[in-house]
Amino acid sequence: MKRREDLFAFLEGLGIETTTIDHRPVFTVAEGDDVREGTRGGHTKNLFLKDKKSRIFLVVAEQTREVDLKTLHRRIGGSGRLSFADSERMMALLGVEPGSVTAFGVINDIEHVVAVVLDQGLLLHDMVNCHPLTNRATTTIATSDLLAFFRATGHEPLITSLDGEASSETKQEAP
Repeated sequence: MKRREDLFAFLEGLGIETTTIDHRPVFTVAEGDDVREGTRGGHTKNLFLKDKKSRIFLVVAEQTREVDLKTLHRRIGGSGRLSFADSERMMALLGVEPGSVTAFGVINDIEHVVAVVLDQGLLLHDMVNCHPLTNRATTTIATSDLLAFFRATGHEPLITSLDGEASSETKQEAP
């Protein structure tokens, strides 16, 4: 499994610049209010989910976004309601423990089991903040570079609005 240093080396190899601040462990969005002060860009919350057919989804949403698990499957093509996937699968596929789920985790999904769902609202920010495979730090990356990272790992994100009712007009391919 790749760790923080491996992630940074991968990003550097892609020519992607980031900045990272170390901080105390942050397990929930609410716990990180003080950590986010002074950090520009959108902040993420991440949901590691599965559907009835055990397909796996990583939902990368804006931190303030309310995500309705009862209707999300209609937006992303899941088979029935979604639920949280177990921590063993999280570690096996993303290489992280609960509380450290991050968009960067797909660097460890070399078999491309995880489908990435990206909140359209994050694209309104020029920069996005994610944990670098640990909840003890926050990495700021240009939004366009985050999309490039997903593609470089073989994870073309499904970009969709996570607000309101699902419709075929809310889904789009990444720019």
